[in-house]
Amino acid sequence: QVQLVESGGGLVQAGGSLRLSCEASARTFSNYGMGWFRQAPGKEREFVAAIGWSGGSTFYARSVKGRFAISRDNAKNTVYLQMNSLRSEDTAVYYCAAAFRLATERLTVGYKYDYWGQGTQVTVSL
Repeated sequence: QVQLVESGGGLVQAGGSLRLSCEASARTFSNYGMGWFRQAPGKEREFVAAIGWSGGSTFYARSVKGRFAISRDNAKNTVYLQMNSLRSEDTAVYYCAAAFRLATERLTVGYKYDYWGQGTQVTVSL
């Protein structure tokens, strides 16, 4: 069982930045593909960004590419999501997810992940 704890959410003005963190309890964190997803009120959960377990390949949703950056620190069992140039449409609950040795081509698929965090609220004001 892997526990994921997100932090770093909050209220920010449009154009501002936030960095989300997700700490995992996994003993072999480096073997887990990690993803960030988000869900806005009244909308379905959507993929935001992911980073592979092998080689650290990264993937982004088209809506955040160039503004968000995902990274991982295996020594700290932590994955990060740096969010810049935030927009009101980025407002959502952000969830961290983990999947053991998930194939690179499946990192964007939510139901392929085994473990999910509780989520952290990000609110972007105009």
